[in-house]
Amino acid sequence: MTYSVKDLEERLGVGEHTILGWIRSGELKAINVGRVAGKRPKWRITPEALAQFELGRESGGATATKTKRKRATDPEVISYY
Repeated sequence: MTYSVKDLEERLGVGEHTILGWIRSGELKAINVGRVAGKRPKWRITPEALAQFELGRESGGATATKTKRKRATDPEVISYY
C-alpha cells in the first residue's frame, strides 16, 4: 500500500503545496509513478518513507535543515571589509 499526496493532505492536515515542497526538498521521500516523463508527476509515498518523515518531524526536524543561499555577486565589484 502506498499513499498519494491527497491521502497525506487529509492525514497530516496540510495543503498540497506543503507536501510537494517536502518532496522537492527531499525531506519526504516519494516515487513518481507518472507514465510520461515531462508531464505532471504522480507521487506515491511508501509507509516506510512516511514513518521516517514523521519520526524526523517529531525529533525536532533534524531532517528539515534549510541552507541559506548566497547572493550572487558581480565579479566587477570589489568588496572591502
